[in-house]
Amino acid sequence: MRFETLAVHAGLEPDPTTGAVTPPIHLSTTFERAPDGTFPSGYIYGRDANPNRRALEHCLAVLEAGAVAAAFSSGMAATSAIFQALAPGDHVLAPDDAYYITRKLLGEVYARWGLEHATVDMTDSAAVAAALRPTTRLVWVETPSNPLLRVTDIAATVTLARKAGARVVCDNTWASPMLTRPLELGADLVMHSTTKYLGGHSDVLSGAVVARVDDDLFQRIRTVQIAAGGVASPFDCWLLRRGIRSLPYRMRGHSEHAMAVARFLERHPAVTRVHYPGLESHPGHTVAARQMTGFGGMLSFEVRGGRAEAMGLTGRLQLITRATSLGGPETLIEHRASVEGAHTRAPEGLLRMSVGLEHPDDLIDDLAHALEAA
Repeated sequence: MRFETLAVHAGLEPDPTTGAVTPPIHLSTTFERAPDGTFPSGYIYGRDANPNRRALEHCLAVLEAGAVAAAFSSGMAATSAIFQALAPGDHVLAPDDAYYITRKLLGEVYARWGLEHATVDMTDSAAVAAALRPTTRLVWVETPSNPLLRVTDIAATVTLARKAGARVVCDNTWASPMLTRPLELGADLVMHSTTKYLGGHSDVLSGAVVARVDDDLFQRIRTVQIAAGGVASPFDCWLLRRGIRSLPYRMRGHSEHAMAVARFLERHPAVTRVHYPGLESHPGHTVAARQMTGFGGMLSFEVRGGRAEAMGLTGRLQLITRATSLGGPETLIEHRASVEGAHTRAPEGLLRMSVGLEHPDDLIDDLAHALEAA
């Protein structure tokens, strides 16, 4: 079946008791044993498994063309479980433009546990090859990256990692399985902050890991999920599964609108640079066109005047909301350097936008007014 059909149906079937087409939310934390001590329903305790979580995990595995999935309480809980599945002395190679909390986890949390890491420009294959070590166990890919939207060639990175005996995990949050298929390009794991495009409505906090094969690494991730307890709640799983049903059509809208906004910004004299892989001027456009079926709803742009003018611009917007996060129906904008703080790598004049599902002409009108009032 095609992606749109899978998004509607995977993991869902009418309730066997009532015939309800929309599944119920199973809030119970515990499940009855049979007289002989077994669990004929397959459920024991809410932290171990739940019908809503099981349905969601099945859906996510199907959408990413994986074997298994694990749903977590947030994207960072999912990321953390991957790192916890490694061992002291193992080495992780990550992008220098990765999400800043991913870098924070590696540098401030798991470094204290003996997990080693290095960052590199993941778009430079020679630099990646040079940075790999005999102890490299994991290569972390984030494409498009946050906040500069750099595009990593997933298949080429997998080839380099395989030669070094390392696995590849791809943070597919910004693209979603609708636009990029990392497991089909050879990656071993996909991580999602499902809070974003998969949920799609800015009302659920959750994350997931999907594995190409159900191997020892995934089983260690599963152990962390269950033993540490960072699981997605039944209601969050229900909300997320509901959001996925409209994912294909939302992603088309996000991508179309972001392209229109990016082209407008690229032409504006107050904007010095636009970071959007759908633009032919983007250095990763060729790779993005090859491995993506659309360019997504995220972009960033730099304005003349640095931090002061960037912050002033956001204050003049009337429609676009000043807020952190992405993937919802509303368009959001933020000054990334001030969000990330003292150790940011974002340019001071850079603004990050999550382009929503409003009419793109209204978004452009709002930006035009804010830019021209400078």
